[in-house]
Amino acid sequence: MAMSVSSACFSVFSYKKVNRRTRAVASEDFAVTLKTEDKVKLGGSELKVTKLGIGAWSWGDTTYWNNFEWDDRKMKAAKAAFDASVDCGITFFDTAEVYGSTLSLGAINSETLLGRFIKERKEKYPDTEVAVATKFAALPWRFGRQSVLNALKDSICRLGVSSIELYQLHWPGVWGNEGYIDGLGDAVEQGLVKAVGVSNYNERRLRDAYERLKKRGIPLASNQVNYSLIYRAPEQNGVKAACDELGITLIAYSPIAQGALTGKYTPENLPTGPRSRIYTPEFLTKLQPLVNRIKEIGENYGKTPTQVVLNWLIAQESVVPIPGAKNAEQAEEFTGALGWRLSNEQVDELRSLASEISPAIGFPLENL
Repeated sequence: MAMSVSSACFSVFSYKKVNRRTRAVASEDFAVTLKTEDKVKLGGSELKVTKLGIGAWSWGDTTYWNNFEWDDRKMKAAKAAFDASVDCGITFFDTAEVYGSTLSLGAINSETLLGRFIKERKEKYPDTEVAVATKFAALPWRFGRQSVLNALKDSICRLGVSSIELYQLHWPGVWGNEGYIDGLGDAVEQGLVKAVGVSNYNERRLRDAYERLKKRGIPLASNQVNYSLIYRAPEQNGVKAACDELGITLIAYSPIAQGALTGKYTPENLPTGPRSRIYTPEFLTKLQPLVNRIKEIGENYGKTPTQVVLNWLIAQESVVPIPGAKNAEQAEEFTGALGWRLSNEQVDELRSLASEISPAIGFPLENL
């Protein structure tokens, strides 16, 4: 039964059409496999998460994603993405207090949506286990450790949970980070979170945060940065090497380059919204040889380009990619990046091909 069900599950990820019943059964079986074999510890913490997570940046957003509008149809699609992820065993979800900011017209806070999805899921399946990661916004008017604790408690309230698995500083503070790091330590000691991390931290800031927490016996579990096959700044600026040296997990956001590496977009078919100003016709023209090679490699494994580039990141070791899922189909496809591995030769070949392309932009504060 397990063998036949797993085959059915993987057929989903190869774009073969199956009915919803077959997909549900297959996903349930595959979830068992992921729970037992595909969880990893985040850094030196005791927190275990799936090797691949789901980013919830687009959920409720009207500033960058969703063509500047949020409606019931997109809400249902996001809920379906959450359910499909859990069905397939992906139970690590990353959000932030600023995603879907209520300051944006028509937006709904991403934390609120994720909390709602979790609640509805647990009402139907009480044994559901989900690992939630969210982030503190280091806004200029926020000072000191108490600001971190206050924001964390607000996030816990929006999420409707008693504690959070991973709490991260979303970006470096303008006026300094010592107080923020102390706040992370306080959150661990008060039992509000299981693990703490940072995001968009360069090597120096990363080492400082690591050492400051280490003095309290608290591990820095992760650094979440922009990392993909065509944006490899963490390899070049010392961040990836520092993470490996210190035992910090690198969480990769925008791991499929906001869709540019999926093969979906071409010079004639640009992504919508602000992404079209990043992934221009000129950039996508230069990208095509790499995308074509990714497709060729994927065909050898029965995998999609999306699954290949996510697997490329997983193959880097101590890297957990968190692609954003807008719907169930995307969430199901992401799961197909697990359970297999590119050869070392293919990993090196793709890096070599990608090095011929000038990278897209990263987060503006990561180089400060």
